[in-house]
Amino acid sequence: MQRTYPQGVTSWVDIEQDDVEAATAFYGAVLGWTFHDATPPQTPARYVVAQVEGRDAAGIGGPRTPTGSPGDPSWQTYVAVDDVAATLRRVEEVGATVTAGPTVAGEGGTWAAFTDPQGARLRLWQPRRRLGAQITNAPGTWNFSDLRTTDPAAAQDLYGRLFGWEFTDLGFATMIRVPGYGDHLAATVDPGIHERQDDVSAPPGFADAIGWITPTDGPATWHVTFSVEDRDATAEAVERHGGTVLGSEVNDWTRAVTVRDPQGAELTLSQFVPPT
Repeated sequence: MQRTYPQGVTSWVDIEQDDVEAATAFYGAVLGWTFHDATPPQTPARYVVAQVEGRDAAGIGGPRTPTGSPGDPSWQTYVAVDDVAATLRRVEEVGATVTAGPTVAGEGGTWAAFTDPQGARLRLWQPRRRLGAQITNAPGTWNFSDLRTTDPAAAQDLYGRLFGWEFTDLGFATMIRVPGYGDHLAATVDPGIHERQDDVSAPPGFADAIGWITPTDGPATWHVTFSVEDRDATAEAVERHGGTVLGSEVNDWTRAVTVRDPQGAELTLSQFVPPT
């Protein structure tokens, strides 16, 4: 059974980098990804789909510019929508700015992009053949995306009106929830999700969680986290293959490290360590 994403659920992450070959070499070594090309040969731009255990996990595209000049790449997060054109109209109604699209991505689907009033960039994905990430929360795969914003209250208001998201303040961060998403997972690809989260005493509503909101003094951004089996071993692999370790964190649930890849994109690598 393929994994599907209801309206308003984050469904995919990808990155555009000037040197796609270098990007696949780095992420393949650090996260164990394999790759297949999603664009035909001889096309000016290239898009590869990263896989874990033979299932789609993330995307890498490029070059970012026609000349391949250096840039400031970042991981992009996509939200599943049923009608991208209608959602873009809603984007403008709630006070955000449409920056791209809608653009048809072959048989895969249609995407668009917008920026919220604090400057965080987010993308929309109306799927056709490509439904979104088919493996998540396993070592080497996308864990979640969190919104780091200068105005959490304004962000909650905007995204709540745009996508119907609900929010739970857990103290260390605010959980973003799509009501009913856990039930959708239980009925499709993850029948044991509610029982499993009860076993580890997850916060109420965690089965519906799709991400987090945290305050920041820096630029607003949607930041991507990938799961890893061993934080320290992965951090060593990052440095061995030309990346940079920026900092580490330990909490009751995870051991994480934030890194910068060789072409400048920042991401977090997180090892799940549930409380005993």
